[in-house]
This record gives sequence, structure tokens and C-alpha cells, in this order.
Amino acid sequence: MPEMRVVALRGANEVTENTAEAILSATDKLMREILSRNQLAADDLVSCIFTLTPDLDAQFPAVAAREMGLSSVPLLCAREIPVPGALPSVIRVMIHAYLPAGSVAEHVYLGDAAKLRLDLQGAQ
Repeated sequence: MPEMRVVALRGANEVTENTAEAILSATDKLMREILSRNQLAADDLVSCIFTLTPDLDAQFPAVAAREMGLSSVPLLCAREIPVPGALPSVIRVMIHAYLPAGSVAEHVYLGDAAKLRLDLQGAQ
């Protein structure tokens, strides 16, 4: 078995409207993309912290993670700080996970949220 290390993966996605369906869809898409790019399964995850911008309050993003089979992973939802001029309608996640030592963590920023991390090549 390869040596493993704990990493923190970041990601964000835009949410098209403040509805439960839109929040769940954006969360599902973001989580599936992060897990796919980093070749992660539920057993590799330590925890996930989700945040939403203040304009999004129709649903907890953790619901989408549970629905995709991550019910044994500790999940937490919080609100982003309402900084004036910040990009609205964004869900963010920080995933703590085990990756093989030497692996490069791939962060994922989708849609308009890609503007948040233009410094990360390949994040989109």
C-alpha cells in the first residue's frame, strides 16, 4: 500500500438561483468533479466543509453530499463573510482527504467561480 498523506482540496461553483434544486445540483457537480479529478472514494475523505454566500439559503449543500453516498463523512455547512463586492451565488468546499504521497491535489473551480482562483492552472 502506498504511503498516504492528508490534503485539503478546495473548490467552488456558481449557483444559478437560490433554490434547493440549484444548490443541490451545483454541489453535486462540484463534488463529483473534485472526487473524479483526484480519484477519491468516500473512504478516502476525512471531512468536508461547505460555505455559501449570504444570498444562498434555500438548502444545505451537505444534503447533496449525503445523497451521493457521503453519509459517513463528517459534513459542515457555514456562511461566507459578506465582503462588499465579493462574487455572489457561490458554493465553496474544503475537503480533507487522503491522497498517495507525492500526488498533486487538483482544486476545482467551475463556472463563474473560476474567477476566484485564476492563479490555479487547470482548476477549471
